[in-house]
Amino acid sequence: MSQADRILRACRREPVDATPIWLMRQAGRYMAEYRALRKRYSILEIIKTPDLATEVTLQPIEAFNLDAAIIFADILPVLEGMGLLLEFVKGDGPVIHNPLRTAADVETLAVRPAEETLHYTLTAIQQVRQALDGQVALIGFSGAPFTLASYAIEGGSSRNYVRAKSLMYEQPQTWHSLLEKLSSTVGDYLRAQAAAGAQVLQLFDSWVGALSPADYREYVLPHSKRVIEIAKSEQDVPLIHFGTGTSGMLPLLKAAGGDVIGVDWRIDLAEAWTRLGDDVAVQGNLDPVILFAPVSEIKKQAARILDNVKGRPGHIFNLGHGVLQHTPVEHVAALIDFVHEYSARDG
Repeated sequence: MSQADRILRACRREPVDATPIWLMRQAGRYMAEYRALRKRYSILEIIKTPDLATEVTLQPIEAFNLDAAIIFADILPVLEGMGLLLEFVKGDGPVIHNPLRTAADVETLAVRPAEETLHYTLTAIQQVRQALDGQVALIGFSGAPFTLASYAIEGGSSRNYVRAKSLMYEQPQTWHSLLEKLSSTVGDYLRAQAAAGAQVLQLFDSWVGALSPADYREYVLPHSKRVIEIAKSEQDVPLIHFGTGTSGMLPLLKAAGGDVIGVDWRIDLAEAWTRLGDDVAVQGNLDPVILFAPVSEIKKQAARILDNVKGRPGHIFNLGHGVLQHTPVEHVAALIDFVHEYSARDG
């Protein structure tokens, strides 16, 4: 069984010869090869230059025995294509210089085809798919409407999402108008990534754990569902729906859609799967900080997760969020090799 088949079969809950593994942020700052490039180029320059994005995407594939590559991109250039001014500021992270605060601001947002606004990532996907030559699967991704809306309203990262939630509660019509535009844009972007060659898609709702289940159901679920319907409208590409802090709303994430539900480390994977039911695959869920522990502890924690699901078809091993800066590279390699060896099945 090829490694590309391994992850695609897991997405469909079919038996595999070993549990597939890839890691969120598997390309990035913890790798010396990436840091060397960042001395010469900004993150947006790398993302917007297909040859550089291709190079970074392939760096972890060349370094580790991973089962999938994920295109090197960021969730926020989607907003740039809609008319927001994006800058990555050293020490502060992403900043939106013209955040959305009123109905008039939302009205000005453009909904344009991904082929116009995000052509550089689509080109990189084509290049990476060709370079991989079927060796491993290629994952495309986008941020989800709630997370993107929060960035757009707050103007950057936030701890409590006061502005975003205030607009949601005080101006629900404006909120839904914004999320309708975002769902159209994100769904189209994911559709275009599949058309360009992405074999799996992931919808990142990194901040949605800030909501109560009731608010998620009313203000977010219909829009995320629409994204997934648009994304899969032309090709039935497997889609992973991931959020952090979602232990209390996992069935709602499933209701919004996705062939695979991504789970963070705040819940045992077996319990998460019980809440989700047998008709969906799961991804997760090692705490990224464990990769700083001794290799013996990394293996112990990974074995616990694998034992939790006992080889059930449909498990994709991943972290509960992205690889952290300064993570030891040799620990990443040890985890990947251990997951394959420990989970290998006979036959």
